Amino acid sequence: MSAVLEDVGASAVEVRELEVGGADGPLAARLYVANGVSRAAAGTPAKRDTLVVFFHGGGFVSGDLQEADEFLRHLAQCNDERAVLASNYTLATVKPFPAAVEDAHAVLLWTTKNKARLGWSGKKLVVAGIEAGANLAAVCGLMARDRAAPKLAGQILIMPMLDPGLSTCSMRQMNQCPDRERVTSSCAEAYRGYLPHAADRAHPYASPLRSTRLKNLPPALILSAEDDPLCDEAEQYGAKLINAGVRTTVRRMPPAPLVEPGGRNECACKVHALAEIANFLAGLDR
Repeated sequence: MSAVLEDVGASAVEVRELEVGGADGPLAARLYVANGVSRAAAGTPAKRDTLVVFFHGGGFVSGDLQEADEFLRHLAQCNDERAVLASNYTLATVKPFPAAVEDAHAVLLWTTKNKARLGWSGKKLVVAGIEAGANLAAVCGLMARDRAAPKLAGQILIMPMLDPGLSTCSMRQMNQCPDRERVTSSCAEAYRGYLPHAADRAHPYASPLRSTRLKNLPPALILSAEDDPLCDEAEQYGAKLINAGVRTTVRRMPPAPLVEPGGRNECACKVHALAEIANFLAGLDR
């Protein structure tokens, strides 16, 4: 494990490169923690009560730990009671479904057995992700319930990909999204790689939106974006969770200027995601 201090705003964020346990072997991961002045001055290693495990986007077929690096630095900086762990997972170009979700669930189990290494007290474990990573986060909620481990305190889904059928209205006719056709085409190609067997597209571990068993899931924060073709499936999933009795907050973020088309991680960092996540995590204590 290696560590480096990075300046982000007025605070420093300690970033550690490490390996975590996936379903079929080790995976590269990155741990982010705020280096609080008071704790550092005391010379006492901090044990954070909340661990957020984050899975990157990339449509299941691409992406890596660098994908949301800036966003996660800010997320860790917001609160020195929180640690953020970003983990890779097996891409569909190596092995298709269910390899990625099995990795994601295995990583969560790994964290519960390596609390000391992560500087985490073990009190609250929250799973999070963006786009394809948010699909994995949502599925981890289902798997943790079905397999009775680990216990999740919450799930954070940022612009999630939840519908392999690409059947929502926003995916088919969102005029305010200038690159809707490209996004739709990219999603279709991603699902073809991730779910090469048509029968898998109806599996709840591939398509959470189709699941008919949504009771007893952890509290959820679901963030969509005004100009994102994925917004309808995010909000429909939120409505289904609410109807199933799951404590759920659904927010639609305003559009943000993107330097590059499809720069959704930048969007998440620049608009209201950080504040919404902070409020959600604070609410888990109540």
